[in-house]
Amino acid sequence: LFEDQSSPVHNDPQAAMSKVAVIYYSMYGHIKTMADEVKKGLEAGGATVTMFQVAETLPEEVLKKMGAPAKASDPVMDYSKLDSLPDFDGFIFGFPTRFGMMCAQFKAFLDSTGGLWMAGKLAGKPCSCFTSTGTQGGGAETTILTAVTQLTHHGMLFVPIGYSTQDILNMDEMHGGSPYGAHTLAGGDGSRQPSDIEKRIAVHQGTHCAGLFKKLTAEPSAAKPKIAII
Repeated sequence: LFEDQSSPVHNDPQAAMSKVAVIYYSMYGHIKTMADEVKKGLEAGGATVTMFQVAETLPEEVLKKMGAPAKASDPVMDYSKLDSLPDFDGFIFGFPTRFGMMCAQFKAFLDSTGGLWMAGKLAGKPCSCFTSTGTQGGGAETTILTAVTQLTHHGMLFVPIGYSTQDILNMDEMHGGSPYGAHTLAGGDGSRQPSDIEKRIAVHQGTHCAGLFKKLTAEPSAAKPKIAII
């Protein structure tokens, strides 16, 4: 029942290549590490990937006091780049938790997309999410679940991973990852780095989404879809 179920369409050379933006916020590097693994999975699934980080909202002196390292070199998705978002076929968002919800930096990015919302520019676009928490019970599922409200108002399609990889069911060691999306445990002091299992789940999320995004962007088939209204 729980075999790896990444969509087989990613092996189809005739399938249209989808353009995917991975947009993330990372203070201590955990989410950046996971974003890089998601990117590997997307590219393995045949997608073209562009990486963005959202703008920092904390002053530099505060970041220094918090011991935050220098930011990665990925371009910043600021207000000047928002008009490029409709050009992407799908998105994967990554953000750490703050009291069971996404961090303020990522919320500020989403708050800046009001113009796209008014014009319906992101309606119908698929989006998946991944996160990090300090502890096992640190709000991984609620962080992604509460992010769905943002996607809903845009009319976007939330893409979870379900139990499409056996790694989520692994009980041999402590690890992150849920049906909602990939997840890493950072530890209360941030010293724990993403484990091999967590990285594999992130790669799987990328591959899984690449296949589904391709299906959604493929040319419509002449055959009528079979839909059940239950």
